[in-house]
Parts: sequence; structure tokens; C-alpha cells
Amino acid sequence: MSDARLRRVNKEIADCKNDKSSNINIELIDNSPFHLLGSFDGPQDTPYDGGHFEVDIVIPDSYPFQPVKMKFITKVYHPNVSSASGAICLDILKDAWSPVLTLKSTLISLQSLLCSPEPNDPQDAEVAKHYMTSRTSFEDTARYWTHVYAGGPAPTSATPGGAVPGKASVAVRDEVAIAGLNKAHVDQFEAIGFERSKVIDVLRRLNYRGANISKIPDDKVVEELLKA
Repeated sequence: MSDARLRRVNKEIADCKNDKSSNINIELIDNSPFHLLGSFDGPQDTPYDGGHFEVDIVIPDSYPFQPVKMKFITKVYHPNVSSASGAICLDILKDAWSPVLTLKSTLISLQSLLCSPEPNDPQDAEVAKHYMTSRTSFEDTARYWTHVYAGGPAPTSATPGGAVPGKASVAVRDEVAIAGLNKAHVDQFEAIGFERSKVIDVLRRLNYRGANISKIPDDKVVEELLKA
């Protein structure tokens, strides 16, 4: 089984390298064919456009009869990807896996997932709430994450937190924009005397965005801030 597994993986890696049209790349980690680094560009006309995304891939002992293990190394703002760990919620990585699937086809499916979020089956519940509450605000935040973490272009409009377009960087980034919040709302509660980091954390958890803001009284926000 191990010899067959090795032959299969080596063939898939070679096929991927020979296919220049897919723009899917696979490299070995520590010279192991069973621990790989996959990468692809963000899909066009999405908040991930212009970014380059890396994926950690582990080949299980019983591959291809057991699904590969994949998680994003690049931070992604997406309902089906954990913003903390990079864990992915995708059916073919679980019960819908089939031995006919390949490393390349699975990475293409990940790329397609960025085009078509499934907020009703989320990996990151907070991001899914943001997506369903305010699509525009969600896309602004996802675009900002793509710029900061995936090397995407600088936003051409104001970022979610009110940062100056083109000024974000990995070293100096707007934590309000990273959280997908409005700077004025954060300033409002910070002016009362609460720490900025606590305000950002509480407003993010409460999904203080879009139409949802009118459903959350200031007293509720203050109550949560006092608990934090």
C-alpha cells in the first residue's frame, strides 16, 4: 500500500507541475511527498482577487481511500475557513471524498470555495454572521485581509475601519478593519473609557455591523464590555 501511495502522490505532483494552465502549485515540505505546500491565486472578481494563498497538505497513510488533510496557511476571511487556525469546512475533505479526486482537483475546489461561500455550513460562525448581515462590509473586510495577508492589491476605497487606502501593511495594519468594524463605532465606546482592543473584540463578537446595529442597544454593548 505504501508503494502504491507513493507512486500515486508522485504522479499527482508531476501532473500538477506539468499543467501550466491551472496555476495550481504543489511543493514538498522537508523533502517529504506526504507533507506538501499547495498554492493558488485568488479567483478573479472576488474579494480574494490578486492574493496568493498557501495551503498545508498532509497525505494520510490510507490515501487515496481517505481524504487528504488540508488547512490554509494564509489567513483568509471566509465563512468556511477558520480565521484563527485555517481549518476548512468542505465536504470533499470529509464524507464526500472519493479516491478519484486528486490533489490538484481538491485545490481547485478550495479555490472555487472562495468564489461561493456556504454561510449556512460555516467553519467560522462569526465570519458567517458578518456575511449574512452585510455582504458589502464582509467583502470589504475579506478584501482587506487579502491585501494584508495574501499580498493582494491595496483597497481602492475606504477600508471597513476607515483606514486610508493603500496604507495597510503586514507590519502596520488597522485592527478595526481586520475585525470588519466601523471606526466610528469603536471610537464611540472607546471614548467612554473602555480599552480599544476590548471594544473591537466585543463589537466583533456581537456582530455590530449593518442592520444588526439597530438590534443591539448601547446598554448591551456596555454590559458585554464590563464582562470582558
